[in-house]
Amino acid sequence: QFKLIVENPEKPVASGLQVTAFVEYYPENEEDLKDRLLLLIEDDMVDIPLLGLIPCCCLEIEAEINFGAVIANSKIISKEISIANHGSSSGTFKISYDGVVLLKIEPTSGVVEPKSIKTVKVDICTDIPRIIKEVIKVELEGHGYSEVWIKAVVVEQVLKVLGVSCGNILECINFGPVYFGSSKTEQISLYNESPERMDWVAVLEDDAVGGEMGTDLQRSTDAVLQDLSLKNRTRDVDVSTLILCIPNQGTLLPYEKSLVTLCFSPKKIRRDFRVNDSSPKQDYVLFLRFEAVGNKDGYLQALMNHPHHRELALTGSGLPVMLTFNPGPVIKFMDCFLGEQTQVLCTLKNESESLPVTFSFRKTAHFNIFPEKGKIKKKSAKDVIFSFSPHQIGTLKAKQVVDIIGTGLEKNNLQVSKAKSFHQIYLSFIGVCKSKRKNILFKINPGITPMISNAAGQFVADGAGQCTDTAPVAILKSTQTQIHTHQINRNCKGDALTAFPNDRAASIRPSEWNKTYRTIFTKTERYNYIDPEYSYTDCERLLKEAHKEYYTGFISSLRQRRLQKDAARQFYSYNNSVNIGLKPAEGLMSPKISITDFRKEKLQFKMLPLDENCLLTRRKLAAVGSKSSVKEIWSGLNAMPSSTQEKEDCNLTLTSKQLHQILIGPSTMDFGEVCVYSTTARKLHIINNLLVHIWIQIEIEIDELQQTSPLSQVVPPLTKTHIPIVFETNTLGMFKRSFTYTINNQHLGHVLVVAKAVSVELKLSARELILNPVPGYLAETEFRTTVRVYNPRNYPAEFTWKPIFTDKGTAFSIQPAKGFVEAYRDLECEVVWHPGFSSPEAGEFNLCVRKGNTIKLKCFAKVTHHT
Repeated sequence: QFKLIVENPEKPVASGLQVTAFVEYYPENEEDLKDRLLLLIEDDMVDIPLLGLIPCCCLEIEAEINFGAVIANSKIISKEISIANHGSSSGTFKISYDGVVLLKIEPTSGVVEPKSIKTVKVDICTDIPRIIKEVIKVELEGHGYSEVWIKAVVVEQVLKVLGVSCGNILECINFGPVYFGSSKTEQISLYNESPERMDWVAVLEDDAVGGEMGTDLQRSTDAVLQDLSLKNRTRDVDVSTLILCIPNQGTLLPYEKSLVTLCFSPKKIRRDFRVNDSSPKQDYVLFLRFEAVGNKDGYLQALMNHPHHRELALTGSGLPVMLTFNPGPVIKFMDCFLGEQTQVLCTLKNESESLPVTFSFRKTAHFNIFPEKGKIKKKSAKDVIFSFSPHQIGTLKAKQVVDIIGTGLEKNNLQVSKAKSFHQIYLSFIGVCKSKRKNILFKINPGITPMISNAAGQFVADGAGQCTDTAPVAILKSTQTQIHTHQINRNCKGDALTAFPNDRAASIRPSEWNKTYRTIFTKTERYNYIDPEYSYTDCERLLKEAHKEYYTGFISSLRQRRLQKDAARQFYSYNNSVNIGLKPAEGLMSPKISITDFRKEKLQFKMLPLDENCLLTRRKLAAVGSKSSVKEIWSGLNAMPSSTQEKEDCNLTLTSKQLHQILIGPSTMDFGEVCVYSTTARKLHIINNLLVHIWIQIEIEIDELQQTSPLSQVVPPLTKTHIPIVFETNTLGMFKRSFTYTINNQHLGHVLVVAKAVSVELKLSARELILNPVPGYLAETEFRTTVRVYNPRNYPAEFTWKPIFTDKGTAFSIQPAKGFVEAYRDLECEVVWHPGFSSPEAGEFNLCVRKGNTIKLKCFAKVTHHT
């Protein structure tokens, strides 16, 4: 079957030349052949083997598919396995699997072309935590059977609360005693112990069983029961102002830790005035839940302790500042004269048994305090000296402010804590400063005209040398005095200054070059001598004015910058969703409200948008959810954002806290047993508890769900709606697929659809019937009874009664002999036995359901034989 085509040379082959030979192979059957070719080179012989191979396939498949660790989120995930053909001809494969864990293997058979690769898709469902280790058998052409292992570890999405220092799981944080108005912080770590990223949010359980608000746990039960007003008052307390969680939402990468700061700020809850508030202590027990966003069915699922929901108990006590002053709060100082000082020793005592107190006195005019600040340990005292040093005569009263210093968070940066005043105590200081009598000494005036002459003109009071030696210069306007004005000076400039007669000492001193002095009576211009040694030149004057303008502008710019910073700081303090940058009540008149309006305002307060730093609470979510449930809209919603407001809202990127307030569910939609060729719908509920529009888009690529409509809706704020999910299949068996949806075209979610496709089926109320004679008829002339046919499926079933004939035939009939039974309905059929001489007393029928089951019915006639 080998053919050699060659022209052997007759002469030796010269150097550099070659001889070419062709070998042709013509196989006659499908088998590999071997032969050899002999090459004679002078005295040597070379043996060249010849192999004739039939074209065949060489298939190779991977031995394992490992999905790795995935979370149980009811999602369908897929992986592909490759079948490679390294041969020269096509090869076939066939996959067989007998288990139920693997949802879909596609394709299960096929042909792999030469030098190509065929991929097989394997789907699994991550509905429950488990370890998947399945094997599928693959029959490869030319290789026999191969085993491929499918492995996966499906785990829960676990969120753990750990201690920062120890790393252990925390169940409770005790803040201990804290002063009312101050804050105390503790740090924890949130740990995402799962292989996928997690969006989380913190929710305060203000309606949890076991929570306490302002109760003294050390009081007796009778005392607590008598204080029923406290329970009513705590219902109106916004619990989110007591506990601060920074941050209260976020995203954790797989196996990542994040630091979270918890701040406890107790506030005094006022009891009823009729209750004896002998205990100043108020205890708090609250529960903070950290939840994974998206792992919920909303209101369709009961609140259970899932691994992706971690609850942390928070305990703490609020105490008032118990700092007493002895003497106080009114402190009277002894009378003293100007320049003297009196002191009062005051004892400051900290009556608290749990906490120290740090105080600071503000500065007050005429009063000094030493020390101005300090710290007093619990159940301890400290002496402070109050000094009265008056700077003016009279009775001086002052309100002394004592600041109690504690730890608090900055308003602009809540992650930074600093010492600040959280409480003030006011003292009243009263002191009297008396005046001293002053003895006036008179001395003889030697004849020089005094600066100020008394009535006698002989003596002058020498005050304690307070008069200056500078001669006075009059600053009267010449236009105000026209008496004795000389005629030639009547038209003098009105801005000229008038000099006193005895100002000669001042008139010859260097004066300002742009001012003119005239006499007081005749308005004659006075002579002013300007000394060039001491006076400014024109350039110096201009330079001085330029410097003055420069520094005036510099100081003005500093003032303007300070005012801008103050305005910006004030704007940021009011720049929130409530005040929108405006100072509350600025320029507005307070409206007159009634008690009814106040109650409405109180209810509307719960609907206000939540602050970014404020915690979500169960009561707030329930209040908003109840309003959304009332406002149900089933039709008329836009498929796409149309108005300006809708477009603006639907372009927003929502936070984890906002996504937590959008309920779309159920996350697993179970249709149960569904007949093939039938159409079944379930509601996908959508509840928007936000104050903005959201855009829901559903992406369905599954043939069985193609009749679902609408696939896009714009849901208004505080609105509940639903989208009908329509399921229809033509294939028997278990169905598990998931479809995805997006919120605002950004945030992704999914829903698992589960159904079991079955054929139509009918059931009978009884498999055996006994027919008795009908009363009122001739004896044993007619036997009748009924049987009920049930349809437990969701699709109408067509049936036919077929009698089973024996050798003796049959004497039974049934009506109706054929028909339809609607879904979830029943139909009553009548069975009649016709007696005769040779009528058989037993008979059988087959209830044949079209494209369904077949049931056998046995009938017996109860005949009485007379002897």
